Amino acid sequence: MMSRRALFALPALAALWPLSRWLHPDPLPDVPVLPVPEGALRVFHLGHSLVGPDMPHMLAQLAPQGHGWNSQLGSGTSLKQHWEPELAILDFEITNQPPAYRDAREAIGSGDYDAVVLTEMVELHDAIRYFDGADYFQRWADLARAGSPKTRIFLYETWHHLNDPEGWEARIHGDLEVLWLQKLSGADSRSNPDRPVYLIPAGQVMAAVAGAAEAGKIDGLSSREDLFARNSDGDLDTIHINDLGAYVVALTHYSVLYQRNPLGLPHRLTRADGSTAQHLSEQAAIEVQQIVWQTLLAQPRTGLAAAAQATLAGTRGSGS
Repeated sequence: MMSRRALFALPALAALWPLSRWLHPDPLPDVPVLPVPEGALRVFHLGHSLVGPDMPHMLAQLAPQGHGWNSQLGSGTSLKQHWEPELAILDFEITNQPPAYRDAREAIGSGDYDAVVLTEMVELHDAIRYFDGADYFQRWADLARAGSPKTRIFLYETWHHLNDPEGWEARIHGDLEVLWLQKLSGADSRSNPDRPVYLIPAGQVMAAVAGAAEAGKIDGLSSREDLFARNSDGDLDTIHINDLGAYVVALTHYSVLYQRNPLGLPHRLTRADGSTAQHLSEQAAIEVQQIVWQTLLAQPRTGLAAAAQATLAGTRGSGS
């Protein structure tokens, strides 16, 4: 017979069960391999200044002819602020100019886009805790699914301030699974195993490129700071990227959206205003493109067909 002490312990154990599931959630369902797109894509970007005007413009220059895009952006904007019309979006008039701008609710629900790319504000902890990030992420993803059965949905993982007290690289590597994939998008991934959100792991790529630069493995780059902008007084902007950083992020978007190796893509591009962007040397561009591809192959939620093929080939090679 169960003791009285054991009987009293049962309610406490039951109460701890949800906490245990929150701290140690079940693994996410695998994402299906994405077929390589047959042609140019129409893409909608929803986010903030870590999208910016230049990165999507660079992406269009890397993509097949006919690539088109629109966006709705803000400064430090959460997915909740984009969704709720009564909430203000900081710098809305500055960051949303024609022809790039299109109202997000109308655009994403229209079914006009082959791909919708969502990202959440940084600090991600605050977005999830105070701005209902997981709820609004799923709302936007569901809106895209309702718009068209063919629209692919992507989560753009960003990065943190270079001077983050926990460490820039530590936050990037630690937050991917815990915050981006589990707490922000995990509920949506479990609810939609057949139409999941795929990952554009730009934070992981930025960390890999920065690490290679600091190891002397990229021509002309020596520091993570080489990827970040400078303020008007010359001080380092610890969160916003410069042209070189935008190029790295654009390569990452290209490779996941188009499911293709970026090796050999052009590296002399223009900004959204038509001016010439700062660029890597030809050797550095090749080195960066290789790092981008290898980093993406290590991330299973990118949907990369090449990654699945490589895994399959490795399994066969290790067989009997």
